[in-house]
Amino acid sequence: MQRRIQIMGPSGSGKSTIGARLAEVMGVPHVELDAINWLPGWVERDHNEFRSILTAATEGDRWVVSGNYTSRMSLWDRADTIVWLDLPLHVTIPRQLVRSWRRWRSRELLWGTNFERFWPQLAIWDPKRSIVGWVLSTHATQRAALADATVDPRWAHLRFVRLTSQREINRFVDGIASDARQHATAEEQSA
Repeated sequence: MQRRIQIMGPSGSGKSTIGARLAEVMGVPHVELDAINWLPGWVERDHNEFRSILTAATEGDRWVVSGNYTSRMSLWDRADTIVWLDLPLHVTIPRQLVRSWRRWRSRELLWGTNFERFWPQLAIWDPKRSIVGWVLSTHATQRAALADATVDPRWAHLRFVRLTSQREINRFVDGIASDARQHATAEEQSA
């Protein structure tokens, strides 16, 4: 049974949504890396402070973490499962644009500190301003890095779960929910 899960994938793949769902059905804390990283004004938190907060947030034996941030940290030494949301760009880019538009229109407060900026998303030639541009410019390298990690002996202790469609994602979450219910029932019966 999975106890320490990190969910990875491009923006718009559903990392935070899936992470929250998994954490709920497993009854464990959900840690969203964007919430740790972003300070007011879209300023990135200091690397050491980021690691310190993340370490404290994942000090327990069971958790779900949503986000990549591989250049800032690695939970992989402590994780047991990496869920790789490997959805195609024709799925993630429209999701990203719709989400950005919705957040911008509703003035949704993100991670307690920032508001979405929609129009820069259309500047796809500038990955520093546009999350869509970022996804387009990094998709192939991030995908290759995760594919390489699945066969890297350093990570042999990890279970990699590569999900390539919404149907596979739903099936995976439903399976975790079923396992959690069975585990809870078994604990109740043994008590």
